[in-house]
Amino acid sequence: MSHFLASRPLWASLLIVVVLPTLVAMCGPVLIRRRIALERLTVNNEVAGFKFAAVAVLYAVLVGFAIIMSWERFADGEAAVAQEAGAAATVYRLAAGADPEAIGIRRALDNYLGLAIEREWPQMAVEKEGVGVTQALDKVYAAVLRFAQSGSRPNGVLVDILGQVDVLTQARRNLLHLAVGIIPGMMWIVLVVGGILTVAFTFFFGTENLRAQVLMTGILSLVVFMSLWVIISIDYPFTGPVHIGNEPLRVVLQEFAER
Repeated sequence: MSHFLASRPLWASLLIVVVLPTLVAMCGPVLIRRRIALERLTVNNEVAGFKFAAVAVLYAVLVGFAIIMSWERFADGEAAVAQEAGAAATVYRLAAGADPEAIGIRRALDNYLGLAIEREWPQMAVEKEGVGVTQALDKVYAAVLRFAQSGSRPNGVLVDILGQVDVLTQARRNLLHLAVGIIPGMMWIVLVVGGILTVAFTFFFGTENLRAQVLMTGILSLVVFMSLWVIISIDYPFTGPVHIGNEPLRVVLQEFAER
């Protein structure tokens, strides 16, 4: 469900996650007031207020932890893309030259980056791996090994090239790992149920001005569900409007294609 919401346009996910639940929550105090007299609600305001403060603090800590965890992993994804692009650029530079083995490395790297951009990114948006991208990476390794066997470069250069190709591989694995989502399913259950219960707790307060109580419930609901909306938007770093782009890879591919 969180992946479905993350893949919707921002206005659609905002409507589903924030607007509609807030409207429903604002109806809660009105329905409760029709069934329970104001006098019975106001008697428990003091005790209910103390308990609500404890519930709200616990839920705020949980939401804050989820947002920080999601944002840190989202930032890790951006760093992995930059790392992959940097490693590719380094391999291009180390494999410069007109000898056939060096040209083979550059062509294999061109093919890999092209497939990563055109195939892998759309597939990561649906939590899958790009078709043929792993084979393209295998060809990069094969080209590097042929380059090493040719003996046209010092051993230090060969070690650096292999090290950068390993960095390329690790960065790609990190991206594929992040593509399947960050927040565990169990935590989503706690976040959603906790948000509903936190908002529903306000239904049992009693104020003489019902409109003011409805407005306060609406404000609390907005804060709670907008927090969940933020988590949903960045939970899948390659899905939906808020996503990590492949621009660093495009820049590297374009830069060395022009050379």
